[in-house]
Amino acid sequence: MLKKILLPTIFFILAYGFWLSEDFKEISAGVAIFMFGMLSLEQGFRNFTGGVLERLINRTTSSHWKSLVFGIVSTTIMQSSSLVSVITISFLSAGLLTLVAGIGIIFGANLGTTTGAWLIAGFGLKVNIAAYAMPMLVFGVLLIFQKAKNLNGFGYILVGLGFLFLGIHYMKEGFEAFRGTINLAEYAVKGYPGLFLFTLIGAFATVVMQSSHATLVLIITALAAQQITYENALALAIGANIGTTITAILGAISANAQGRRLAGAHLMFNLVTGLIAILFVHQLIYAVDEISLLSGIRENDFTLKLAIFHTLFNLIGVLVMTPLIRPLVNLLERTIKEKKSEIDQPKYLTDSAIDFPETAVKAVLQESLHVYDNAQGILIHALGFRRPEVLSTLDLMEVAEAQKKLTMLDIDAAYERSIKGLYSEIIAFISRVDFSWQMEQSADLHHLREANQHMVEAIKDVKHLQKNMIRFINSDNKPMRHAYDQLRSQLAVIIRQLEEIRLADESNTSILSLDALKLLVKETHDEFNSSLIDKIRRRSILPQQGTSLLNDSHYTHSIAKNLIQAAQTLLVSGPRDLAQAVRTIALDDNELQAVSDREQVEKTAQ
Repeated sequence: MLKKILLPTIFFILAYGFWLSEDFKEISAGVAIFMFGMLSLEQGFRNFTGGVLERLINRTTSSHWKSLVFGIVSTTIMQSSSLVSVITISFLSAGLLTLVAGIGIIFGANLGTTTGAWLIAGFGLKVNIAAYAMPMLVFGVLLIFQKAKNLNGFGYILVGLGFLFLGIHYMKEGFEAFRGTINLAEYAVKGYPGLFLFTLIGAFATVVMQSSHATLVLIITALAAQQITYENALALAIGANIGTTITAILGAISANAQGRRLAGAHLMFNLVTGLIAILFVHQLIYAVDEISLLSGIRENDFTLKLAIFHTLFNLIGVLVMTPLIRPLVNLLERTIKEKKSEIDQPKYLTDSAIDFPETAVKAVLQESLHVYDNAQGILIHALGFRRPEVLSTLDLMEVAEAQKKLTMLDIDAAYERSIKGLYSEIIAFISRVDFSWQMEQSADLHHLREANQHMVEAIKDVKHLQKNMIRFINSDNKPMRHAYDQLRSQLAVIIRQLEEIRLADESNTSILSLDALKLLVKETHDEFNSSLIDKIRRRSILPQQGTSLLNDSHYTHSIAKNLIQAAQTLLVSGPRDLAQAVRTIALDDNELQAVSDREQVEKTAQ
């Protein structure tokens, strides 16, 4: 409803302004060009988020101060705290970042965004930057038409910078000319009423434009043209800082609980920082005057003084809020909780995660591990064990034999509750991803889809296995009971060993462990079938019962194979090239048979 009212209102005000003054058209065009430059700049930097940025974030966010520095540096380079905020929310939603690291980045981004004011006040207003804009636009457009992703991205960055410079030029010229028509400084409001009024105006302008950079450029150019007073400009800057949280809040609407917590932290930081600036505005003005005096800045150079003020109150906000990150995380986790449902819901497949190739892949991986954990729980329960037993060092055959009776698990209901919805959402999410130019990520998503299919197949197979297993384990037929105890304990051992591989630190060891596990599954399956045929021959097991056991042995073997194939994609951590190596060197069925035959020959020879 608000959007329906707001947009026509803005259109009406702009139309009235265009009719009222030619100079207002130039100022508005400058703002529009500047904002289009921001969009182009963001698009350019998005082209470089196919892995490099993700790896950089993982390496530089291991502590509060590293996260803070990353936020400062990335925002200084990109000149867009909004882009940094959206990327951070995406990474957090996909599980690439901890909430503590995300908050550190957001705090740093607020400080990094102050460099924009310095560039505009110190450079943009001192030279004819329109002269620099033209070559940037020419070369940028040429590069945009190139198919190579890096060249295309660099082209968007050049075009973005060109439009930024051009927008600043038009705003500067428009305010200079506007001064001859009307002097907005005549409408200045002094004291705290003016402080609160212009803070609200600054916040509103930033909400509308969704760019604190655009608001700051407007403030600085208006101040340079003496269209607003220095005191009111400071209030507008405070408001711009508060208003910029709207981008993070909008980005968090489609995010999970972690993303919403980050947006909450961003809002709290900016509100606290704005409150500090308002309460201590006179002390800050005095500090700015002292810093200006020491730095050799002229007493009447209000644009540079505004840049100092903007930096100073953001720096104070960082110093005040950084030690409070841990308590802030605890507060946000208590107030913003994950929604609980009878049917398990996706945790990582958010709209914000789909914006970048690497976060999309990570989100699907995390959600697939969620499916793996649920599937593991169903399998353990269906086999008649408890998770602590399977994940302990107990002899699982002894545990199985000690059980007197098993209860049937409704696998269809468990599948509907814990697997089907997640699996459907993963497939739907992957179908929405369009990273055809990101071949590596597309291959990753293909393998993750296959891993989920393997887990679903394992659940279907255990449903078939459970029927005869429950019947014979609850019977007095000792040979059949013993045989089914063997089958289910073998599967439980596979689940245990896969969990050990999951927790292993060395990826190389994990690759070898998976191949060793495959070989173990093949040998155990062959040995069980050979023993079973021998028992049928000796009539200790009836042929009809033996046929059922052979079928269920096949289901057991299929479950183990599907779990290991899923593990090859999900459980081996490390760089992408290592994961590809796992798939390349992993033993296939023919190679497993050859290894098994060779070992059999060696045993016979001995």
